Amino acid sequence: MIRTDLIAPVAELLKRQALRFPHKAAYADADSAITYSELEGAVTKLATQLRSLGIVPGASAAIWLPNSVDWVVACLAIVRAGGIAVPISYEATTAEASYRLDDSGALVLITTSARREMLDAASPDTIILTDTADELGALSFRTLCTTPVDGAVLEADDIDGVSYIIYTSGTTGRAKGVLLTTRSMLWVTAACWAPILGLEESDKVLSPLPLFHSYALNISVLGILATGASEYIMEKFSTQGAIDLLGSGGFTIMPGVPTMFHYLLQAAQASGTRPFASVKRCASAGAIMPASLNQEFEAYFGVELLDGYGITETSTMVTMNWPGKSRVPGSCGLPVPGVAVRLVDPFTGLDVETGQEGELICRGPNLMRGYHNKPQETNDALRNGWYHTGDLARSDVNGFLTITGRLKEIIIRGGQNIAPAEVEEAILPLEGVKDAAVVGVSHASLGEVPVAFVVVKEGFVVDGDKVVAHCRSTLSSYKVPAAVHLVAEIPRTGSGKIMRFKLRELVDKPTGA
Repeated sequence: MIRTDLIAPVAELLKRQALRFPHKAAYADADSAITYSELEGAVTKLATQLRSLGIVPGASAAIWLPNSVDWVVACLAIVRAGGIAVPISYEATTAEASYRLDDSGALVLITTSARREMLDAASPDTIILTDTADELGALSFRTLCTTPVDGAVLEADDIDGVSYIIYTSGTTGRAKGVLLTTRSMLWVTAACWAPILGLEESDKVLSPLPLFHSYALNISVLGILATGASEYIMEKFSTQGAIDLLGSGGFTIMPGVPTMFHYLLQAAQASGTRPFASVKRCASAGAIMPASLNQEFEAYFGVELLDGYGITETSTMVTMNWPGKSRVPGSCGLPVPGVAVRLVDPFTGLDVETGQEGELICRGPNLMRGYHNKPQETNDALRNGWYHTGDLARSDVNGFLTITGRLKEIIIRGGQNIAPAEVEEAILPLEGVKDAAVVGVSHASLGEVPVAFVVVKEGFVVDGDKVVAHCRSTLSSYKVPAAVHLVAEIPRTGSGKIMRFKLRELVDKPTGA
């Protein structure tokens, strides 16, 4: 059942597919495409050049690029060299990108000239640009990918060392770098994407997912390489763009998040079209999918939409629904093979009875090594080999798990994680703001959106538009509050903790359409 043959060093997978499918398209985007033979050559050349720039085992290199074939080549080359790949959202602000570069200790940054201009003198000494030459000393990505390799080709075959630092929002508000290995990531392909989703060499995948997320990195980058499938990468998801591509035919699998499938269903129903004709299966993760959306999507398109539960700390998937079998509406499925799951009382640590709510904890080959440079957070999350997710769930008598809530306060907006404290930290420095709190409220299509509550200092004038504008200047767009409410005070406990449930009660009704 578990495809252990898919778990191998990146160098071995590249060679394997280049020999099997030398002329087959591996990855493509709107501007370029690359075959498996070309991919192996470009990645090996770039990896060798990166080694000469100091990317040896244990050293980090960051990727600040839009979704593209170049993104994939850069990521595989960093790992091929034995280094640690640090993906950064292309929409990240200067502050967000700088924090990740500094925290990871990245020696090299692969980016575009537009993003290079956003950085200050604290950026890495070596910058590689994918789009243009640079008179300030940046190197050319194209040149590095095509320069012949002199002498023996390097071999980096350690799949148990840290290969990726994926940043995820935490309850402290500061993004935490999750340390993942090649083995942990490929285990998910071997135990989930291949045997459950059915991803195989004959598939053509349409991926609208942001590649800097662990979900996309797993299925849309490593999963494609390991299985020998082909993929078209959308730079950004757009409903019409996805419909047009799907309508062109040939795609067999599409991963996404619930929001994407919601928009696609709405648009197709409005136009009376069914663009999923060639698709055999879709996968959803990143946020919990409403049972009604799942059922309506499958009924309208006649295509299985398998949803599961995954988190960055477990290299994505923990549970998954299987194709062709009975499913429990609203459930995120059964544990992925090789992954052990328990539901425990968060106060006693004892397992709860079937049907009762408990904190979901898990262990398996897909667990993270820990949080980068955060030993206390690592110890809090990993206890006796079990990762404590902070999510609440129930299990039925057949083992199907349904997520019911969160101990943590993370807001999941369309599959994107938002820490309330991070938004609060952005609002508080605004002149005239005395106090602030952020909560997640229900949204019909996005799942949740952040809403801010602000206390204004006496004698100052601060309105919602000013708060939103300030947030847009310091945060990624998906973190910007959907609404701002001015209140007299923020309810807090005696120890000063925000009583978010009291704020949520004020606005806890579905927002959006």
